[in-house]
Amino acid sequence: MRWLQLLLVLLLVPLAACSLSGRSNSYPLEVRGPYTLDGGDVLRVTVYGEDALSKTYKVDDAGTVSFPLVGPVNVRGLTVEQAAGAIAAGLANGFMRSPNVAAEIDTYRPFFIQGAVKNGGQFPYVSGMTVRAAVSTAGGYSDTANRNRVTIYRKQGDQMVKSTVDLDFPIFPGDTIVVAERWL
Repeated sequence: MRWLQLLLVLLLVPLAACSLSGRSNSYPLEVRGPYTLDGGDVLRVTVYGEDALSKTYKVDDAGTVSFPLVGPVNVRGLTVEQAAGAIAAGLANGFMRSPNVAAEIDTYRPFFIQGAVKNGGQFPYVSGMTVRAAVSTAGGYSDTANRNRVTIYRKQGDQMVKSTVDLDFPIFPGDTIVVAERWL
């Protein structure tokens, strides 16, 4: 009887270990929150009553947009609404009495994908993209790719955060996705 109990324990312990995958569903990357501007984004700015100022402006590598009459306006890390406020404040500083400024994203900055994909590189971001869609955009997996999880590098504040995520994880503009190779 004692040997039967020992045999049961020896069979159940490996099965119990199989139920623990070791994966955590919490990621150090932010998956929600307001979108903040950075280099590579293109803003469509409308200054009501001033058609000459209403056009698209690209955020440069320094995080600024060169706006007529005002000069460089720092928009890195700002939301679109905050950027419109910063431009309006610059115009109100001696150029216009009470400027009414609206801004929206015209083009998001690109994302990057590398590793075991057919065509790595820089690709245009589309709102709502997931890792799976990004891999498809890059031509799909190579023959030796790990098709279950990828690593994402994302700038959060002043630091770069690295996280291993599943294929349905949302990506953001500016993310770098690395698809590892599998080892059989």
